[in-house]
Amino acid sequence: MMMPESCRGGVLRALAVLATLLTCAAAHGQIYKCSVPSGSVEYTDVNRGKHCKLMDLPGTVIAAPPRHVAPAAAGARSALAPVTTPGEFPRVDGAQQRARDADRRAILEEELRNEQLKLAEQRKAFNNGEPERQGDERNYAKYLERVAGMRDSIGRTEKNIDALKREIANIR
Repeated sequence: MMMPESCRGGVLRALAVLATLLTCAAAHGQIYKCSVPSGSVEYTDVNRGKHCKLMDLPGTVIAAPPRHVAPAAAGARSALAPVTTPGEFPRVDGAQQRARDADRRAILEEELRNEQLKLAEQRKAFNNGEPERQGDERNYAKYLERVAGMRDSIGRTEKNIDALKREIANIR
């Protein structure tokens, strides 16, 4: 059966529109507008909960960038695969590396001594949770705020000391 010329053009146009719609539907992603608690706004293709709204965008289609996967952990290497270094990679002889390690140990031990002195001073000023009130602390809440800050400082200094001890223990 022969189709009239006017119908053939309409069918071709309908097929072109249908192909365009199918292409757009396959490539169309959802974009969410998320209000972050800090007050800023993020646009993402992942719905992150009640702070995100699905955006109603016109026919514009933007392809999402490929998702990157985190590299495997260094310890996950196969025992059979040798670790190779480029030929131009500088090598350090054992004596020079020991000297560098000794310098590093001396620096870390000096930092450890400084942190321990700082902790002793902080604990002395803290006075077992009852430091002396200062002249500008007529308000008891202001005094409690300063005491809480002192407690936090002591905690941070203790964590620094622990980290420095771990670093020193890791040196060969």
